[in-house]
Amino acid sequence: MAEQAKKVAENIPGRFYVDETCIDCELCRETAPANFTLKTGKGKRYSYVNRQPAGPAEIAACTAAMDECPVEAIGNDG
Repeated sequence: MAEQAKKVAENIPGRFYVDETCIDCELCRETAPANFTLKTGKGKRYSYVNRQPAGPAEIAACTAAMDECPVEAIGNDG
């Protein structure tokens, strides 16, 4: 389960977030491309929430990404 204390700094404030355990598998960016994007630099690649979901379809996509994340790096503060 993602940990609030380990959120990556790039996350936009709101209910969904990615923590530092992200392994850049790309699943969240494929599942909810409007809400997750890639951060690169200093030899590290990871996803983060660049836009909180707007509407039921985007909430469902973000929830699916969270449920399918292989390392449980996506959290939901509700």
